Amino acid sequence: MTPQEYDAALRADGESLAVAAERDLTATVPWCGEWTVADLVRHTGDVHRHKQTLLEIGGTERPRGLSWPPAPPGDEALLTWYREGVHLLASRLQERDPQEPVWSWAGDHRVAFWQRRMAQETLVHRWDAEAAVGEPAPLDPALAGDGVDEYLHVMLASQARRGQPYGGPAGTVHLHRSDGPGEWLVDLSVDPPAVHRAHAKAGAAARGRAEDLLLALWRRRGLDTLEVFGERVLLDAFVGWPQL
Repeated sequence: MTPQEYDAALRADGESLAVAAERDLTATVPWCGEWTVADLVRHTGDVHRHKQTLLEIGGTERPRGLSWPPAPPGDEALLTWYREGVHLLASRLQERDPQEPVWSWAGDHRVAFWQRRMAQETLVHRWDAEAAVGEPAPLDPALAGDGVDEYLHVMLASQARRGQPYGGPAGTVHLHRSDGPGEWLVDLSVDPPAVHRAHAKAGAAARGRAEDLLLALWRRRGLDTLEVFGERVLLDAFVGWPQL
């Protein structure tokens, strides 16, 4: 996806999250521990403003002593603060060259990493907010497919860096997107697991829309939304492994 597409997604999903939150800040978000929608807004707003600060600092070295900016203490000013943060982050990301250096925890020290990561972060949390207060709108298929790819190549790799190795049964998992291009093979017999964009026979497989694949990986939906083949225990172990 292009920087312009990530920018449009961040702005649109950021606003949709706020609109959902306006309906009920006290609603619970069951897949996020004991969070309420207000907690979700604070978290997402904190992440947005933290990344603004990273962009302002620049460089590939991890900033020392960088604190997370506090959200306003009450709910009354929360959504105004949140919306300002979405606008500021999107504007900072839009005005920067995607190849410009900026630190990230993933080892990809480019603005392009954060353009993608912030669009994906906001997409999933938009769904969280909408699902907590009613019926969530569909995820954009292209963005959701990109999210599956990011999850497999970026988020899984981060588990090894955090000292959280995969400890489940060895084998291979194949994921197949049904509403557009996208196939991935995950080899769980090596440490860290290896991910390939490929069509291949595997010990377990799951097939479905990009939205259902992404939300299953992030444990927002169960595997029953997908066509599952082969060793279900292997697929369950794979999806349940990352400490999200």
